[in-house]
Amino acid sequence: MNPEETSMWRPNGVKARLKAGEAVYGLFHGFASPLVAELLGLVGYDFVLIDGEHGPGDVMTHLAQVQAVQATPAMAMLRVAVNEPTQFKRALDIGVEGVMVPNVTSALEAAAAVESCRYPNGGKRGFAAPILRAANFGLVTAEYIARAADELLIAVQIETLAGASRAAEIAAVDGVDVVFIGPNDLSGDLGVLGQFDHPDYVKAVAAIEAGVKSAGKVLGCLPYPGADPVELHRRGHRFICSGADVALLRDAALAQLRSLPR
Repeated sequence: MNPEETSMWRPNGVKARLKAGEAVYGLFHGFASPLVAELLGLVGYDFVLIDGEHGPGDVMTHLAQVQAVQATPAMAMLRVAVNEPTQFKRALDIGVEGVMVPNVTSALEAAAAVESCRYPNGGKRGFAAPILRAANFGLVTAEYIARAADELLIAVQIETLAGASRAAEIAAVDGVDVVFIGPNDLSGDLGVLGQFDHPDYVKAVAAIEAGVKSAGKVLGCLPYPGADPVELHRRGHRFICSGADVALLRDAALAQLRSLPR
C-alpha cells in the first residue's frame, strides 16, 4: 500500500451527531494522564475534554492525551488556556478534534477564536500542515486542508455577565458550534459565587439559554446544584460535560473510605 494513500482521518462524529439534533456527553479530564484519558474514552463518553486552562499539562502532555483518546471512539477536545492564536495553533497542530475557548465576552472575541482555527482565506491560522501530526505528518495534507474547518468542533464559554448579555451575538458567529456556560465563574462574576439559586445567576443563565437558542446553536454546560445532566437536557442543553475525572475519583475514594469498618 502506498503510504500517501493511507489516511488516519476520521470524521468528527460528535459534531455530526450535534448537527442531527442529538445530545452528547463528556467529561473534563484534569489529571493530565494519557492512561486516564484512554480509560474515559473506552468507558463510552462521547468526548474527553482535556483541560488546558486549569489542568497541569503542557503541549507534550496534551499530545499524549490526544493520542490516547483517539485510540478510542471518543472525540479528543482541548480547552485552551486563553483566547490567543498561539494556543489554538499548538492545539490544532497536534490533532485535537475540538477546542473550547474560555471566557468569551463578545462576538468579536468569538470571531477571533474562529479565525485562529481556520487557514487563510477564512482565518489566520499559521500554516505548517505538511509537517503536522494533524495531517498525518504531511501524508494527507490536501485532505486535511480541505476538511479541517468543517470537522473541527469549536465551543466558546460564557462565564461573565457581559458575555451573558451578548449571548445571541456570540452564538451567531459563523464557526461557533457550541456555547458552553461556565457556572462557577459566572456566579463569581455576578458576586454570588456558588449561589446557583440566586436570582441574578438564574436570570443570567436564562438569558444565555434564550440567546443561544435564538441563534440556532448548541447549548452546553456542566452540572451544578439544581441542574444535573437530566435537568440540563430538559432545558435544551445538548453538549453536556457531566463532571470531572478528578471529582469522580475523589468522591468514589471518599465514599469507599467512609464505608469501611473502623
